[in-house]
Amino acid sequence: MSNATTSTADPIAALLQDVAAGQRDALERLYRDTSSTLLGICMKLLRDREEAEDVLQEVFVTVWAKANQFDAARARGMTWLGSIARNRSIDRLRARPQATWVDIDDTPGLADEGMGPVGHAAQAQDRSRLDHCFGELDDNRQQLIRTAFFEGVTYEELAHRHDSPLGTVKSWIRRGLQQLKACLER
Repeated sequence: MSNATTSTADPIAALLQDVAAGQRDALERLYRDTSSTLLGICMKLLRDREEAEDVLQEVFVTVWAKANQFDAARARGMTWLGSIARNRSIDRLRARPQATWVDIDDTPGLADEGMGPVGHAAQAQDRSRLDHCFGELDDNRQQLIRTAFFEGVTYEELAHRHDSPLGTVKSWIRRGLQQLKACLER
């Protein structure tokens, strides 16, 4: 492919051919035309501007040294440059000391956005077991425990509602909770 055809079809490829021929001004034009896009690629991966700028410099050093390896028949010029920027950024990430990599479980202050499928399944299974065990209680104990714990009604209010002594209501609830515990432990 001639340089004239390349320049109209892919101006970046034409500049790369000129860089391969050793033309420093072509490298300068290539930098001017592509550096902002390539910096964006580096920033997206590295998330640090200073580090991304360092990698961008490495990219253009590589381009100067290896522009003769570019093949316009295999890729567009910007695609080839983007691959170099991406690969250099990934190399930089891999070279970081392991101390900078943080395990997500060790990160304080991150809110749990909800349970995953396993958590939901376990919760459903626990709920099913609890319902089964509640079914083993007599109706009076079921009602007292549900009202006390799920509605927040005090023992005194329960005693008044059931017209029973406070000690008796507490005993019914305590025995009902013991039955629930024994059932759940089976």
